Amino acid sequence: QVQLVESGGGLVQPGESLRLSCTTSGFTFSMYAMRWYRQAPGKERELVAGISSSGDSRNYVDSVKGRFTISRDNAKNTVYLQMNSLKPEDTAVYYCYTNRWGNGYWGQGTQVTVSS
Repeated sequence: QVQLVESGGGLVQPGESLRLSCTTSGFTFSMYAMRWYRQAPGKERELVAGISSSGDSRNYVDSVKGRFTISRDNAKNTVYLQMNSLKPEDTAVYYCYTNRWGNGYWGQGTQVTVSS
């Protein structure tokens, strides 16, 4: 059974940092690309960052380039999202995602709130 569990969210002030983790189980993690999405209140879910199975290729939405870094540890079956210089507009529920044989899998999400 595929499981994705996010952690690391919280309430921070603008300019601060957070590191999100997504621990997975139930599939061969090292074989699949991973993504982080986010959904703010009243908005559609958007792709934030993606990373290839090996970690060699990464991509980001323009609004987070230079501030967020996606990484993975295939030995720990975990993908991370390091978020620096957080802004109020980064406030959202953050989800990790993978697609395995045409089936998409989501975690339960972790809330990130950036407010002074």
